[in-house]
Amino acid sequence: MRLSDTAFVLHARPWRETSLLVEVFGRDHGRLGLIARGVQGPKKHVVRAALQPLQLIRLEGDQRGELARLVSAEALDAAPQPAGDAMLAAFYLNEVVLRLAPRHDPLPDLFDAYARTREQLRQRDGLAWSLRRFERDLIEALGFGFALDCDGDGEPVDPAARYRLDPEHGPRRLHSDRGHHERSQTATGRALLALADDVAPPPDDLASLRLPMRSVLAHHLGPRGLKSWEMIGDLGRLKRAERTSD
Repeated sequence: MRLSDTAFVLHARPWRETSLLVEVFGRDHGRLGLIARGVQGPKKHVVRAALQPLQLIRLEGDQRGELARLVSAEALDAAPQPAGDAMLAAFYLNEVVLRLAPRHDPLPDLFDAYARTREQLRQRDGLAWSLRRFERDLIEALGFGFALDCDGDGEPVDPAARYRLDPEHGPRRLHSDRGHHERSQTATGRALLALADDVAPPPDDLASLRLPMRSVLAHHLGPRGLKSWEMIGDLGRLKRAERTSD
């Protein structure tokens, strides 16, 4: 079956001597696996450059079984070239889509959310908020979403309270007698309401969303987490060690 699509490149790795195995996320066909044959040669640098992660391409392929044979690929813009925290964010963005988006399932709303977040990678500011919005849109597009402005019992979220996020039922209010560790795994009500309204909350409230949203994604990922989470954790430990040694 012949296919054509506009897609973002998620990942590419060598296959055999001159080819690549490429994962893309397309507007019309969802996540696709492609075999790009003979693109490692010296005369194929234009095609090879178009198959770098984050690149938006127009592709033509021949679908035969699980993987399609790439016929042509054309870069449609200049992909972001993130560095530092933005580079880690890009790795995370691509990895979570690669792990959770099913093959051959069009998800146009998620495609648009990816496009919006990809553009934010061109700037260093606002990365945390961009990623939390993307996580919200990701679980919604995959059918795992839940209301953020009311709890699992249907009660309105209290801005002054804290909530853990149950992957199946949504926000669950934390009782005040819980310990510090459990509180650190919860989001403020203000943060949840801001995320529901798509309005960036203050920094402390925004920071409270990271671990609860991660717990929801971890539930759907299963026992194998994300490599990007490990990298972010290692970097955080390194930074703390450097501050301690100063």
